[in-house]
Amino acid sequence: MPRPYPHRELEALLTDAESDRVERKESLRGDSPRLIRQAICAFANDLPDSGKPGVIFVGVRDDGTAGGLEITDELLRRLADMKTDGNIVPPPAMTVRKEVFAIGPVAVVTVLPSDSPPVRHRGAIRIRVGPRRAIAGPQDERILNEKRRYSDRHFDALPVRAATLADLRLPWFEEEYLPRAVDPETLEANDRTRVERLAATRMILSSDEPVPTISGILILGRRPVDFLPGAYAQFLRIGGRNEDEVLDATRCDGPIHRVVRRMEEKFAAHNLVAVDFRSGPIERRKSTYPLHALEQLFRNAVLHRTYEGTNAYIRVCWYPDRIEIVSPGGPYGAVTPETFGQPGLVDYRNPALAEAMRVTGLAQRFGFGIIAARRELRANGNPEPEFETDDRWVRCVVRAAG
Repeated sequence: MPRPYPHRELEALLTDAESDRVERKESLRGDSPRLIRQAICAFANDLPDSGKPGVIFVGVRDDGTAGGLEITDELLRRLADMKTDGNIVPPPAMTVRKEVFAIGPVAVVTVLPSDSPPVRHRGAIRIRVGPRRAIAGPQDERILNEKRRYSDRHFDALPVRAATLADLRLPWFEEEYLPRAVDPETLEANDRTRVERLAATRMILSSDEPVPTISGILILGRRPVDFLPGAYAQFLRIGGRNEDEVLDATRCDGPIHRVVRRMEEKFAAHNLVAVDFRSGPIERRKSTYPLHALEQLFRNAVLHRTYEGTNAYIRVCWYPDRIEIVSPGGPYGAVTPETFGQPGLVDYRNPALAEAMRVTGLAQRFGFGIIAARRELRANGNPEPEFETDDRWVRCVVRAAG
């Protein structure tokens, strides 16, 4: 993977008005945040296949002079959040830092070429055409799809050779998924076939080889368990301290969004709500568990579990005093057992699935599920969630409110 530029090379790029690897923004006012996200998307796609990072200088005018912007920690945080706020999918590899040049302090956003293009900003595939940005045309999309085909290393992008297009819910893809995944301008173009659209959204390997991918089966599959036997979740409501007394046993299977919705229905059905009429003039309601926290923790398990080399499923056990969510696969990549669940630390075992969950509304911001769950649990009076990990599984324990 290319490394960010050293200071000396950044200084040369800062004043190079002809470089196709540089953008400059004077501030974050007005439309600049949207334009910066578009630039990040275009640099990540690296259509010319230069293999070199793109750089966005914030606090610099188009002519390379200082814009007079104060480079604060808050500004750097806002720029860094552009990676995970859900507007750019899959999340790009990028760094944000403050550099001091001859013109003064500048915020530097360095974007590395994606190993899983095409990358989209709010449904549009942005590319660089010389020193300007543009929306990818059909031929550009095909080039980016081919780049991904030969560089993908993630399991969820691999083909399922036993599957065919007949195993996918193609009408649902056209009517529900595609309008959310692709910007209206691109969607209205008539020169993209269904197969090309499936390839561009990572549901099949390529337009030349229309074999469903793992993520395609998980998102669009009629019966994902026919190809991935562990692609479901089991809900158990336990009446006692152990599993001798099962009050409810429900298997949640089907495409990912149905698994999630079915499990969330079980959460809502079993959650007790206490009503307090005496503490004040307005009744107060308090749940045993905040539903939003349970939803975030379960969705996190679905997204980050491993589907490779296992037939294990996600297991949710609801005991009288706690809920346990156990998912196959330990921490991945930059996340270790010691750092699991810490703010700001996120890596993606299933980047194509992450993109699809963002499109279908199952994920709003990347890397914030556990943070949001902790906040909801504290507000409801529940203890902090407990996490146990090894290289085979992750167990999350949520205890009832006192």
